[in-house]
Amino acid sequence: MRLPAVPRPLMRALVRYGVRPVLSAGVPAGFQRRWLDVMTAPTPLPPGVRVTRDRLAGRPVERLTPPGADPGRAVLYLHGGGFTVGSPASHRALAAHLADAAGATAYVLDYRLAPEHPYPAALDDTTAAYRELLERGYAADRIAIAGDSAGGWLTLSAGIRLRDAATPLPALLVLISPVVDLAPTETRDDSADPMLQNTWIRSCVTSFAPGRDVRSPELSPVYADLAGLPPLWVHVGSDEILYPDSVRIVEAARAAGVRADLRRLDGLWHVAHAHAGLLPEATAAVAELGGHIRQATVPHTTRSSA
Repeated sequence: MRLPAVPRPLMRALVRYGVRPVLSAGVPAGFQRRWLDVMTAPTPLPPGVRVTRDRLAGRPVERLTPPGADPGRAVLYLHGGGFTVGSPASHRALAAHLADAAGATAYVLDYRLAPEHPYPAALDDTTAAYRELLERGYAADRIAIAGDSAGGWLTLSAGIRLRDAATPLPALLVLISPVVDLAPTETRDDSADPMLQNTWIRSCVTSFAPGRDVRSPELSPVYADLAGLPPLWVHVGSDEILYPDSVRIVEAARAAGVRADLRRLDGLWHVAHAHAGLLPEATAAVAELGGHIRQATVPHTTRSSA
């Protein structure tokens, strides 16, 4: 049964009063993880998407296969959650709608979380999972890596690490409300953000990278050398405190000669894309990103004949 569309003001209120108080520095991570899975469970998947369990490089993944998906096209999806919460279950709907629009199979990685597994565990899991997709026969130029929030950090950091290792790079990096600076200098007053609080962000960074220099290019990719990366597609809500950082990463990428496109979603908040299937604006935003993935991962033979 398909649920009715949720008006933006109602969804905004549900996020502000149902999610924001739980994503707080004083709430145990275990409770946050369970709550996020509960809150996202009603979000519908597109019709016919097949959900199966798999493993990549030893880590669990959910493999989401839409009807008619191109068997040669894949999306490695990295969920958000401040490096401390989130799961394939909490981001199943977002990834499923993205896969459906892209005509691809999505692999939603259950990477290791902090504080139990601090940096670089999650990044190690990400690059290992990508390499296994290559070993399974996916061509690099038919893979996109996509992620939201902390998953956006993983997407960008994985691109940098793979480039430095001379590993064949994916066709596209998709960043949704990405974290790009673990010591942000341009955060806004968080009172207008329906979801994120500065105190929670700081606690997540402490859990993820204890005792490390978070201003280093290794941990804050906005300061890294971005030359040679695949094209970036960045979506960010106008009402989130991370909006300025999305502008900064796009400017930095362009300065390094990388194609980077920024889409500001007016009136939306941090990773509003997670409501795809319920919130029409979110469904449309995810469909747009899926279209970019579909276009970027067209087989070479099709491109030459077009």
